[in-house]
Amino acid sequence: MFRGKKYQDAAKQIDRNTQYEPVEGFGIICKTASAKFDETVELHVKLGVDSRHADQQVRGAIVLPNGTGKSVRVLVFAKGDKADAARAAGAEYVGDMDMVEKIQKENWFDFDVVIASPDMMGVVGRLGRILGPKGLMPSPKAGTVTPDVAKAVQESKAGKVEYRLDKTNIIHCPIGKVSFGPEKLTENFEALMGAIVKAKPAAAKGQYIKSCVAASTMGPGVKMAAQKI
Repeated sequence: MFRGKKYQDAAKQIDRNTQYEPVEGFGIICKTASAKFDETVELHVKLGVDSRHADQQVRGAIVLPNGTGKSVRVLVFAKGDKADAARAAGAEYVGDMDMVEKIQKENWFDFDVVIASPDMMGVVGRLGRILGPKGLMPSPKAGTVTPDVAKAVQESKAGKVEYRLDKTNIIHCPIGKVSFGPEKLTENFEALMGAIVKAKPAAAKGQYIKSCVAASTMGPGVKMAAQKI
């Protein structure tokens, strides 16, 4: 795989055999980020579970202490007072069947998060095949199916992230931007890792956190020491 000169120069500053303390690791990521835009820093956590088993799923959501640095566009499925509350909380799009039809007929996806009140799930369920593969389907576990849609909108705007296992038992999750600096990235890292540790399934045996790597959008991965969390 071809890697550019900037990537190769950054990779030379990282010891692949070292697990860095978070502040030091994020310091390297911030120092070596060379893109002309504010790169996102993403965390990749490999867990010692088997996602094929229902009792070993790891999924949840957390509001990061310093947010994600990304402005989030929110779509809410709600009616009446709940719809008004969602608008007041800052949701960009609020509706019910009209939004379902817009997505189905126009292939419209100008949103990043979907929130629904429980009474709307019969309507939203029609979009399962469309929203599911994109990771946008609302769910109670992620706090995106809730009677308090206004609070869910506020949390999404404040930097709430959802974490979930992929088929290879790895969680991929953004934890901020390079411009945050090492300290704020470390605070977000520790909050997310704490949530993942708390979500450990009772059925999980052996070492839970196998590895933890952080990387900026265009940069090489840096191994993080996460076993102490």
